Amino acid sequence: MSYDISLYRIETKAKQQAIPDEGFFENTENLVPFTAAQFDALKERLLSYGYMLSDENSYGLHFNHPDEDYGTALLTKAAVYFTAGWSKDSIFEVGMTVSEFTDSGEYAKYDVQQGEWETWE
Repeated sequence: MSYDISLYRIETKAKQQAIPDEGFFENTENLVPFTAAQFDALKERLLSYGYMLSDENSYGLHFNHPDEDYGTALLTKAAVYFTAGWSKDSIFEVGMTVSEFTDSGEYAKYDVQQGEWETWE
């Protein structure tokens, strides 16, 4: 099992809250894409947090972390999907990492299991 937390542009959060649709995230048309500068900055930030690029394919850039408590990350055109292990330590570390990524005010954290948003305030 895994615990999933995602990072989206703040505009995606506003859109999701305005559209009460259970399948909102399955329709990629609903997700506001990152700008090229945001994509590059997110890639660099993942690397600065110790994530290592492990694969690049049509889905996006896949990252692993040498400390398994930090899980994995997939950077796509419109989201960063973090996957934590099902341990308290992993859920905590990944959750804190994603929370830190919201510090610019450009991004919002979405906890898939809880169905809750978090933004930097």
